[in-house]
Amino acid sequence: MAAPSQDDVPESPEAMSRKKHGQFVAFRLGDQSYAFRIAQIEAIVILEQVTKIPQSPEYVEGVSNLRGSIIPIINLRRLFGLEPKAVDAETRTIVVNVGSRTIGCTVDTVSQVVRIEEDSIQPAPDTVTKDGAQYIGGFARINGSLLILIEIDELLAPEKLERISQLAQFGATFRKP
Repeated sequence: MAAPSQDDVPESPEAMSRKKHGQFVAFRLGDQSYAFRIAQIEAIVILEQVTKIPQSPEYVEGVSNLRGSIIPIINLRRLFGLEPKAVDAETRTIVVNVGSRTIGCTVDTVSQVVRIEEDSIQPAPDTVTKDGAQYIGGFARINGSLLILIEIDELLAPEKLERISQLAQFGATFRKP
């Protein structure tokens, strides 16, 4: 009888716990999949009402009352310079914690919770992050699709939001036929 190969022997619980992994919530904007680290997510909700705020940036949908707290709502499609899309049955707001602030992020749909081993996350190349996209934490392949991992603290820092929006609008100008 042949000795079992490395592939035949299940990993011990100790070996499995040594592997670093992270849990992420995957969502879609258009045809692209993105993900936030689950540790920073407070809730995923369907908002009943968003109150518009005069003279706010286009990517700010307004504010909403979430469990007695007024939180700003950022539309990620608008922030990234994507074509607007009407709210539908799949639209969700991911409520995230950024430092001491709570912010809602409107996305097209939330698709799944995924566990990704840290060593399978590919870092974003310098050419991707140099012009303001420092919010891209890396890339991972899930079920044959490329998932862009978003660093919430970088994306939603108040001093960076306007710059991200400007860069997205600039890029959208070149994408239009």
